[in-house]
Amino acid sequence: MRADGTNPSAAEWLQTLNERRSRIRGVRKVRVNGETQEQVVGQKVYLPNILFRLVRNHTPPGQAYNPYEATFRIPQSVTKTDVRSYLLAVYGVKTTYIRTDNYVSPVTRDPRTFSWTHTKRHRTYKRAVVGLVDPFYYPLAVEDMNRAERETREEWLEKNFATKKLQEDQKKEFIRVTRSGSKDFKWRSGATANRGNIVKMIAERRLARDRAILEAKARLQESRKSEISVDVD
Repeated sequence: MRADGTNPSAAEWLQTLNERRSRIRGVRKVRVNGETQEQVVGQKVYLPNILFRLVRNHTPPGQAYNPYEATFRIPQSVTKTDVRSYLLAVYGVKTTYIRTDNYVSPVTRDPRTFSWTHTKRHRTYKRAVVGLVDPFYYPLAVEDMNRAERETREEWLEKNFATKKLQEDQKKEFIRVTRSGSKDFKWRSGATANRGNIVKMIAERRLARDRAILEAKARLQESRKSEISVDVD
């Protein structure tokens, strides 16, 4: 309807309808500088600028992977309705249920100002667990590989990331850090304020002193027999 209350014409009504549409498809012929050209009929479509990160489902040990469920990491501003609409409109994925939970980064001390206001951005996110109508298996799952494929994958990981060496270094560092708190830990180098180490050092010094006395005594006895003067320190 026009501003004066009259009914619009067919062309005006179609133009108003096309302005409200989110997408117009097709081409039309226009004349530019006396030449006929084809012009695409349409409007700009602004796709969402958010990221949906697909991650593996949390599967407890001994249980099978659930293919009718998918897990995403999404921004905290995204709602369940946004998740359903996004998956259906962009990927054509139909969902049955959506569960979300927020993960907040722990607050740590800022190394510059020493205030407890420092957080890690990658540790703050929202997790969305989505129920699927059609099953979906996570690509390159180790559980679905045969023996040859697993060996090839392990060789590639070891060649590019040295995973075994990294695990060994982590174990050594863990032992070095945590062994000092065990009851069987003993210092092997240097003197410490420990009763056992102190007694051990006293015994070693006494033994060295006794050996020096015995050696000096033996030298004195030999010098008396040969009547040669011997200096005793």
